[in-house]
Amino acid sequence: MVEPVAKIRPVTAADQKLIRFMIGKAEMEPIAIANNRLYKNPLVLALWIGLSSVFIEYMDWWPKPEHGVFGYLTPIPAFGTLSIAFMFAIDWLNRWDFEDRSSHVLRRLDLVDVSAYYSRSPSSGFWILEYGDKFMGMIALDASLDADTDTVVAPDTIKKDRSGKVKMTKGTSKIATIRHFYVEDPYRRVGMQDDLLDYALAHAFSSDAMLEGVRIVACPLREYIVDTLNKHEFKVEKKAERVGALRWQNWVRILDRQQWSVARKAE
Repeated sequence: MVEPVAKIRPVTAADQKLIRFMIGKAEMEPIAIANNRLYKNPLVLALWIGLSSVFIEYMDWWPKPEHGVFGYLTPIPAFGTLSIAFMFAIDWLNRWDFEDRSSHVLRRLDLVDVSAYYSRSPSSGFWILEYGDKFMGMIALDASLDADTDTVVAPDTIKKDRSGKVKMTKGTSKIATIRHFYVEDPYRRVGMQDDLLDYALAHAFSSDAMLEGVRIVACPLREYIVDTLNKHEFKVEKKAERVGALRWQNWVRILDRQQWSVARKAE
């Protein structure tokens, strides 16, 4: 029996559906993290306890010792009912930003034809990390002349040549963008995200001397991504949009060629 091995490979046309599914999953994942943080927020907990107490008072559900042990359980339904209401409200408040962003990302030009888009520059690439046939993670680095664009495209506006392929200009931008970066949860603890980022950066900087830096929008709700960016010395460049009910601040972070070269020599 042949033992499966971990490998990083470029995407193919056959990966299109898998890639779109995983990107959608990656974009929606922060909702669960945002919800959990709000569940533990002291103000939310205080409001939950306070409203539950008002509800108990209104329903006269305070503990009744004369009913024995079960008399002390009468407040529980009030706390349970309000907890469900709070969970629903928190998810509703957090969901809008992430759903809008997921829809936006899935309608960008780079996902119309993944293989073609990420072959426009020698420094570009979209890679999948696998263990045998099992998906572990992915990273997409766009060094094309459209690396700075974040606009969506309508299906009827996409230009194609006579063979049916999407028309795309070729060339390398001075600053590349990491458009997609995701690792399945079981593999984050062993640092698979570090291997993916190492591979993508080495490919990008080694393939075209014109490339001067690599940029990414980092979300604080994706801690494993933030950790690996810190390890690779990505510096904060500017603020990006805020997300979620508590308006968590996203940051644009950048790594230039000189910083990358120094870090490589120090290894």
